[in-house]
Amino acid sequence: MYINGEWLQTEKTLQVNNPATNEKVGEVFLVGKKETESAVQAAKSAFDEWSQLPAEKRAKYLRAIADKIKERRNEFAELITKEMGKALPYAKGEVKQTVDYFNWYAEEARRVYGETIPSSHPQQRLTTVKQPIGVVGAITPWNFPLSMAARKFAPALAAGCTIILKPAPEAPLSSMELFKVFDEVGLPNGVVNLVLGEAEEIARVFMESGDVRKITFTGSTEVGKLLIRQSADTVKKVSMELGGHAPFIVFEDADIDLAIDGIMKSKFASSGQQCVCANRIYVHDSIFDEVSAQLKEKVAALKVGNGLEKDTNVGPLVNSEGLNKVHDQVVDAVNKGASVLHGGERLTGEEYDNGHFYAPTILTDIKEDMKVVNEETFGPVIPLIRFTTEEEVIEKANNTNYGLASYFYTNDLGRMYRVSERLEYGMVGVNDPAPFLVQAPFGGVKESGLGKEGSFYGLEEYLETKLVSVRFNR
Repeated sequence: MYINGEWLQTEKTLQVNNPATNEKVGEVFLVGKKETESAVQAAKSAFDEWSQLPAEKRAKYLRAIADKIKERRNEFAELITKEMGKALPYAKGEVKQTVDYFNWYAEEARRVYGETIPSSHPQQRLTTVKQPIGVVGAITPWNFPLSMAARKFAPALAAGCTIILKPAPEAPLSSMELFKVFDEVGLPNGVVNLVLGEAEEIARVFMESGDVRKITFTGSTEVGKLLIRQSADTVKKVSMELGGHAPFIVFEDADIDLAIDGIMKSKFASSGQQCVCANRIYVHDSIFDEVSAQLKEKVAALKVGNGLEKDTNVGPLVNSEGLNKVHDQVVDAVNKGASVLHGGERLTGEEYDNGHFYAPTILTDIKEDMKVVNEETFGPVIPLIRFTTEEEVIEKANNTNYGLASYFYTNDLGRMYRVSERLEYGMVGVNDPAPFLVQAPFGGVKESGLGKEGSFYGLEEYLETKLVSVRFNR
């Protein structure tokens, strides 16, 4: 672990295995309450100097970080694939996005603007200034272990905050490599800190400390709700990017080839282990048979295997728990009347026995009481659901507590606006399966989260607005 500019070794370690082969990839040291408290203190001590550093100097650090990661992009990508399993092309895309985040916020650091406000009194001047919120506690997931860290580090550092990261134990190695980059570019001691250990113990230190003024979390809705409740005692600012249950709607006037390509990209990237991936695929009854037939052909052609192998499209699931959850949803659907158009089973054989592989799956004859309709899958399963009217499918799409991402395909200009305005989601992709760019706000509504990441909105999450009122004599 990395605390106050030093690498720390402890007696407890965690072995990280490749989910495709179960082979050891690396090992990390684990810390507890004492070390986490030291990290908080280090971040607090470093805050004054870092926050008062001119924005251009902070931006220079961010650009240097981006350059270092870009130089080692292949190394980072291979490590991501080894620790969490996604196919190498997707890992390379994650590294590119990481570089983009640091470069984007290097520019945004110089655009933290205040305002002047007209006063009611001639001898008073009102202005606002934006200032960094303070020490940040960040908790990141395993499915995007590098880019999710960057999406928190880049705006926090640009704003002038100091930060402590707790990565996911399933995939902590890319975070360690990121901290090596931080060390190489010479970030001042205490500005960034890395802790990994028992999740509740570390989170308790974050939540109980009055010095930690903001929590940024990406993970499950269940854990997010717990952190929100715990944040109340010290009234911390929170950003929550939580679970999703994305609808993907194909209307009768859609470009079918484009829609199928979108389904494939959205559903099978990272083996379906994305909170924004298509989870419920609604297809108009008039084109249902055509879409299902073409999808079956496309899915059957996918290559499942080790993410490092050439031409692999779908890698393993991250662990046995994830594998069992996916299969449980499929079994539940079949038991309630669903038909398996393709897949529907764990893959076995010499290539698969040591890993956590599930066949890319298509289900039809879906009913509303099935788990796959009501729960986030986080795996390579497509439930195809018929609909007949626009009103019907909007109602079904919105019938969930989640509200992260949604997608629909149509060539009707009016429908593009009608449906996008009525979908109760923080992000809507119209004929677009991946509307996720560093310059665009990322975040959900309802139980999918609070706040935004990415874009200039993401920088605002790490800033406080202060009023300065000056009275004077003429």
